[in-house]
This record gives sequence, structure tokens and C-alpha cells, in this order.
Amino acid sequence: MIYLDNAASSWPKPTEVLAKMEECLREYAANPGRGSHQLSMKASRVIFEARRKVAGLFGVKNPDNIIFTQNATEALNMGILGYLKQGDHAITTMIEHNSVRRPLEYVRRERGVELTYVQGDGSGLISPESIREAIQENTKLIVVTHGSNLTGTLVPIAEIGAIAKEHNIVLLVDVCQTAGVYSIDVEEMNIGMLAFTGHKSLYGPQGTGGLYLHPEIDLDPFMHGGTGGYSELLEMPSTRPDRYEAGTRNTVGIAGLLAGISFIESIGLEKIREHEERLAFLLQKGLEAIPGVTVYGPALGEPRVPIISFTVEGFESHEIGFILDRNYQICVRSGLHCAPVAHETIGTVEQGAVRASLGWFNTEQEVEALIQAVAEIAG
Repeated sequence: MIYLDNAASSWPKPTEVLAKMEECLREYAANPGRGSHQLSMKASRVIFEARRKVAGLFGVKNPDNIIFTQNATEALNMGILGYLKQGDHAITTMIEHNSVRRPLEYVRRERGVELTYVQGDGSGLISPESIREAIQENTKLIVVTHGSNLTGTLVPIAEIGAIAKEHNIVLLVDVCQTAGVYSIDVEEMNIGMLAFTGHKSLYGPQGTGGLYLHPEIDLDPFMHGGTGGYSELLEMPSTRPDRYEAGTRNTVGIAGLLAGISFIESIGLEKIREHEERLAFLLQKGLEAIPGVTVYGPALGEPRVPIISFTVEGFESHEIGFILDRNYQICVRSGLHCAPVAHETIGTVEQGAVRASLGWFNTEQEVEALIQAVAEIAG
């Protein structure tokens, strides 16, 4: 089996991740922060160490500003619903995932928030100046992805962050496709909120993710409930991360996330990025040489997330995905990828696209196998 669906969820996981999760279940899977006994304290220390590792990955000075969630979708909802109010205006782009689009459409519908979608070019590239031109007097939030889950297009976050800072607007960035592959610094990029997932290129398990929240930004809590401490209060406490972490955290999953980030550190971001970008280049080059195949996103040789989406003339995207799976044992993603507005941008909303997404464990031989399979199908 050849797995090329890492943009959905990375697989396989490093053996260190599996070992740390099993260790947690066997040795200290008590309720973190809900007791003073040694097992509860051990669980709390592991969660704090994971919080510290995430903070270091994103250039966050205080780990308490990292809020753990079950996934990036929860983090994005927490940021969007907790910040925007009636009369506010928000800016987003036409290459966003539904985890951004749907909560923004919700606050537009239910709270009367104004919303502007900025269009990209044919490859999905977003111009920072188009963001600037969309700013209004009541603009409070800019929400953008760092890397498109469809076209692989990288968004110039630092430039957009500078514009947001200039106009005193909060920038919320979705880094699901870039965390663990590209260098991200919330201070240098002027990022006010950052949503990440643990189960993609951070190599943690599903059910993990989080939100970085700038110390000067306050959100209405997304959930209300137990926090372990401050039990005498009728409302959620003001201290972080407790204010935004109602209920028991996923200790086993966070232990795995900690191991995943440690795995990345042991290799190095630059080495991971070079490996994945090289495979993406080879795949794009090989697919573009096949008659009847159209590859979307940045031109060959231009920077891109290691994601290659394509169509084959005469076939629906689901047909290609099915044939690759059943006849060639190759796992890819086909359809709209939870990003219909992005498909509108590149003109594939009717037929969808086939997406191959690469990870650290993929090889050149696997890339060649996909190219050969698509050539046989197209021929």
C-alpha cells in the first residue's frame, strides 16, 4: 500500500508516538489537573511539556497562551465565534477550508457580521494588497490559511501580518498544512491567533490540536465547565489556559503529539521541508508530462506545500481515486476536499480533483508508482 493522503492525516506515525501513547495509557492515564496524587501530576506535567513544545514550534513566549483543542476546526471556531461581534467586519480568502468558511458564514448569518472574500489568481495565490484593499473601518479580523489544502499555494503570511498590524486588525492563521514543515513565528509574522492540528504534519494522533492566543486578545469562552482549579467561581476563570480548556484534556493524544513534535525536532524542519518539496517537484513534473492530465496550483519550481492536485481528461475525480485504490493500492483523496470555494477559484467545482499529499515517510519510488499508474489510466 502506498499512502499519499498526508494532507488529510499523516500515516504512518513515528514509532515514538505509538510508544508514548501506550506508556501514558499503561502508566499515568489519570485526570490531569484534577488531583494532587502522583499520577494526576504526571499527566499534568506531560501536558505542560507538550504545551511548551508547541509554543517553541511557533515562537510563542508564554506556553499558557497555547490552548489545546480536539482539532483545528474547534480552534478556528473558538477564535472566530469568540472574537467577532455584531457590526464587525471580517476578511477571508477564496482558498479557505470549510473549517474557516462555515463559522464565518455562521456569524454573518446569526450576528450580522460583514464578510469579504478576497479572490486569488488561477493558482490560488493571494496578493497581500488585495487584503489591504478589502479593509473597512469596522474590520476586526483577517482569517487566512498558510497553505491551501487543495492547490498547495503558500500564502504570504508575514506581509499580510504587517498589514494587519498597521491597521490594528487581528490576524487568525490556519497552519494545518504547514506546521511541522515550514518555519512559523507568531511574533515575526504578527499573528494574533493561530489554529493548528496535531494529526497531520506534526505526526500526532487524531483528536489533538490547538489555538495560540495573543496575550492581549480576549475571547468569549467557547465552552464552559470544569477546569480543575477555581471551582468556587460561577464563571470560567480569567487565567490561561484554564479559561479556554473546559473539561478533561486528551492526555493520551497530547502525549502522542509531544512525541510527534520531538520526532520533528530530531530531524529538523529544513530537512523535512527539503525532502517533501523534492518529492512534490518530481510528482508535479511527472504528472504534467502525461497527456490529458492537468495539475493545479503554483507552476513547476515555484514554492508550494507538498500537495499536488490534478484531473485526468475524461474521468471524474472519484473514478481516479477509486481506480488508484483498487487497482494500484495507492491512497489519494478525491472530490472537493472540504474547500468548495477553492475549487471555484481553479474551475474544478463540478468534477472535483485528485489530491496526492506527501509526507516524511514517502519515497521517490512511491512517487514514480503514482506517475506510472496515472499514465496507464490516462492512456
